[in-house]
Amino acid sequence: MPPAIKRKKGEGQWALGYREPLNKNEENKKNDDGLNVRRRIIDVYSKNGFDSIDPADLRGRFRWMGLYTQRKPGIDGGKTGALEDEELEDKYFMMRVRIDGGQLSGPQLRTIADISTRYARGTADITDRQNVQLHWVRIEDVPAIWEALEAVGLHTMEACGDVPRTIIGCPLAGIAADEVIDATRDLREIHDKYIGSPEFSNLPRKFKTALSGCTAHCTVHEINDIAFVGVVNEAGETGYQLYVGGGLSTNPMFAQSLGVFVKPEQTSAVWHGVTSIFRDYGYRRLRSRARLKFLVKDWGAEKFREVLEKEYLGYALPDGPEPAAPLAHRDHVGVHPQKDGGFYVGFAPRVGRVNGELLGTIGELADRYGSGRVRTTIEQKMVILDVPEENTEALADELAKHDLQVRPSTFRRQTMACTGIEYCKLAIVETKQRAMDLMDELEKRLPDFDQPLTINVNGCPNACARIQVADIGLKGQLVVDENGDQVEGFQIHLGGRLGASFGKKVRGLKTTSAGLTDYVERVVRKFDEQRTEGETFADWATRADEADLK
Repeated sequence: MPPAIKRKKGEGQWALGYREPLNKNEENKKNDDGLNVRRRIIDVYSKNGFDSIDPADLRGRFRWMGLYTQRKPGIDGGKTGALEDEELEDKYFMMRVRIDGGQLSGPQLRTIADISTRYARGTADITDRQNVQLHWVRIEDVPAIWEALEAVGLHTMEACGDVPRTIIGCPLAGIAADEVIDATRDLREIHDKYIGSPEFSNLPRKFKTALSGCTAHCTVHEINDIAFVGVVNEAGETGYQLYVGGGLSTNPMFAQSLGVFVKPEQTSAVWHGVTSIFRDYGYRRLRSRARLKFLVKDWGAEKFREVLEKEYLGYALPDGPEPAAPLAHRDHVGVHPQKDGGFYVGFAPRVGRVNGELLGTIGELADRYGSGRVRTTIEQKMVILDVPEENTEALADELAKHDLQVRPSTFRRQTMACTGIEYCKLAIVETKQRAMDLMDELEKRLPDFDQPLTINVNGCPNACARIQVADIGLKGQLVVDENGDQVEGFQIHLGGRLGASFGKKVRGLKTTSAGLTDYVERVVRKFDEQRTEGETFADWATRADEADLK
């Protein structure tokens, strides 16, 4: 008899007839749309307290409303993967306030500041997707928080979950003197049409969108599920190049260009088409293979474009140019001119960590020196807009009084950290304070170092802080110290470059948390000694002797 043919397992793709849930997450989503949990939070859970919450809502559908339970204090990183959720979680929530495009008015910023102070023990972090995260939120207070946010045009809907997450955009859209295109209208149209719509409230996994005409490429299109990047075609028309399938986590992939030209008026329809492909053809069998990047890798850009045009758009998109290379700094820190004659002032909090009182102060300064408009960036930074040139230095001085640096050191400017073990149930090590201590110590030890250098600190392998595309990427894990004890530490990735290469792992290159500063100082000194004129850290790390990287 001929050998039995091994049939490939179905990947749970709806378009191919696999409609029955193939794992618990898919079953929960089929049982009840995540958007429906809002009403239960308002009518039931906020009135009856934490213990009344259905586990399927608590650890699943709450994410559709921007809520995660936070880590119970005192549980060390060695227990992260060993304990069940109910053992790890506290009876408080992280709440993610969605800030699409990073755009905040004065009233919006003051509202977030008030919510932080009143309901979140003063906590607030600027994330690397332009959101603000609050902690210590009680379920009883959630309806009041939503009411306050919605009164100023903000919300938390679909800030987490298997949905279209916050749409990131250039914080200087419509403002920057050198932008290719102002993407504000196109971003807003997608948000208003589709965020909160049942049409896309059950995707295979999270779905991250970037939409920008920024010449710095501040939205890092290379690592988003879908990205529209401003370009000018041969006819002199402005529009977008389209990238799909980027993402990091434990299996990083760069987005692929589809080689098309998207007119601004087509943006919403093209976004709808790509998102629909993900919904219909995305892999739903294994959560670990459910991101769009796996489908794009298997199909390739040519097939993806063909399916988009023939099955979803009904028309072909013209070929389009690739965007120009990004600038060395993508963060908009410093004092820079706007196209209208005003200036914007970008500044660096300490790895995105602020608080309610400080946000209120930033709002007051934005009112006093500008128009009140403030922006968040995906580098955990902030920008105050519309400042008359004669006010820029006074504003910079006022910000400095609150440790908000307009002309920061390399280490303050380019160190990023995820939430870490302080609040996150997935984390293994502490990150925020560790990164702040590292930054402060490097400023003392290397006061004259002024080369671009990104240091990204992550508390687990999931790459929320984008460790694989940093010059020095630090992945939290438990390591063995010189005494043979298991302690907090980091695996080290070196020389990552957005869109070009992921940081390399040198065999055996790890450090304890306590030894981190000494390691970073050592490798930065080696780079500074050996670099040639114009050579980047990533270039140097590629050619350096392995001994110099340790």
